[in-house]
Amino acid sequence: MSYCAQIDIEKILPEKQLIRLTDDENAGMVNTVRLDEAIISAAEEIDAYIGGRAKLPISGVIPPILGKFNADIAVYNLYSRYSESIPETRVDRYKNAIKTLEKISEGKISLGLQPPPGPPDENAYAAAGQSSARDKIFDSTTMDKY
Repeated sequence: MSYCAQIDIEKILPEKQLIRLTDDENAGMVNTVRLDEAIISAAEEIDAYIGGRAKLPISGVIPPILGKFNADIAVYNLYSRYSESIPETRVDRYKNAIKTLEKISEGKISLGLQPPPGPPDENAYAAAGQSSARDKIFDSTTMDKY
């Protein structure tokens, strides 16, 4: 599951640059397949960080910060496909995203989502195994009366 779409990438990267980064075939247009691959790859990277802190896939309202990080990481990944240097702004945004995701992973920052269920408490098993027995209605002395 991705947290952004092509339109989100287009908001932070001019179309001309997006074409340059995705159009290996020189068709003169954005290669949406290549762009989608970068978005999905970035989302998988995000999930690797937040998977211990949030139930995946995230349902309902997705925190907007994840969309921003998804777009920033996807753009960085598109630039990384080439041997040329990556613009400093893109490197900084990528590093910021990763630092924040690491803090989320460590529990220092919350996404405001319900955490995934953890392992059951050891005491839960102990309580589950206990049972109670009723007092005996019939025993050797009461049976003698019959």
